[in-house]
Amino acid sequence: MADRPQRAAVLGRPVSHSLSPLLHRAAYAALGLDGWTYDALDIGADEVVVLLAGLGEEWRGFSVTMPCKQAAVAVADVVEPLPRLLGAANTLVRTDAGWRAENTDVAGIGTALQVAGVDEVGHAAVLGAGGTAAAAAVALASLGAERVDVVVREPARAGDVVRVLETLGVQARVLPLEGARVEAPVVVSTVPVAGQPAVAALDWHGGQTVLDVLYAPWPTPLAETVSAAGGAVISGLEVLFWQATVQVELMTGEPAPIGAMRAALDAR
Repeated sequence: MADRPQRAAVLGRPVSHSLSPLLHRAAYAALGLDGWTYDALDIGADEVVVLLAGLGEEWRGFSVTMPCKQAAVAVADVVEPLPRLLGAANTLVRTDAGWRAENTDVAGIGTALQVAGVDEVGHAAVLGAGGTAAAAAVALASLGAERVDVVVREPARAGDVVRVLETLGVQARVLPLEGARVEAPVVVSTVPVAGQPAVAALDWHGGQTVLDVLYAPWPTPLAETVSAAGGAVISGLEVLFWQATVQVELMTGEPAPIGAMRAALDAR
């Protein structure tokens, strides 16, 4: 496969800011996959099905970002259990059976927490209620979480995250963001840039470990506030990195060259 041209890309809108091309191209270079290319395609959710229908056999896989993650599940020929549970896929891989939907966000979040020293979780919190919040809930459950607080601006929007947690046998409690007391020692924030002032204004304290899935610009207001309070902060770059290593393996069939990918990210 290294001798034949092969293509992959990241899908989303907006997508020009994505660092996925940097990571995947570094992996291809280290693996000697000289015929592989990786691009960024500005695609909306309603365009995914048309895109896939017109592709040649040289296309091997896609990283999928917002707003296309739900569409990726809908158009896939094969949907793995994890994206089926989440209702969202961040990876599409070409197989003999067609396009297979995968989700590596869970692995990315879980590994980022473990590398930072969070090996086991009892009580945790997730800020936000979108697809990444659901992935965070699964990652926390995989680390042993028995109860997870779901902190959202509009509690009615927490249904999908609560459903995922209850399916996994994890106790879920929904808290309105305004005035919330986030007491959990491990917190994953999936709140977008626009919501940063609200989450940064919460009462943070030393001893908490907070993973903010954002990474640009860094540090975020939340990261600065948690650090000032004596807590530990994990950047979303770690999530991006570790989920990309799994994607590389799924698309190429080769072990991810972690050192080369890390060096490319550090240089950037």
